[in-house]
Amino acid sequence: MRGLRVFSDFEFEFRIVLANQRLASDIETVAFITAEEHTFLSSSTVKEIASLGGDVSSMVPPHVDSALKKKVLGLSDGQLLPNALRD
Repeated sequence: MRGLRVFSDFEFEFRIVLANQRLASDIETVAFITAEEHTFLSSSTVKEIASLGGDVSSMVPPHVDSALKKKVLGLSDGQLLPNALRD
C-alpha cells in the first residue's frame, strides 16, 4: 500500500511497482491519492492565486493571508486593509 501526494510521487512509485512485479509478481501494490489538505502546496502557487485576486485564506495562516492582500493592493506596512478585505 502506497500513498501519492503529487505527480512526482506517482512517477517514483510506478518505477518501484514495476521493479517489485519482476521480483514478486504475486504481490499487488495499491496506491491511494491523498486528501487535498495533505498535499504539498508551493508558495509560488499561493502567490499567483493571490496576485490574480483569488482567495487563499483556506491555504495559509491568517497573518500570511493579510500580508498577501496588502502586497497585492500595494499597501505599505502601516496601512490597513479595506474593511471588505479584512477577516
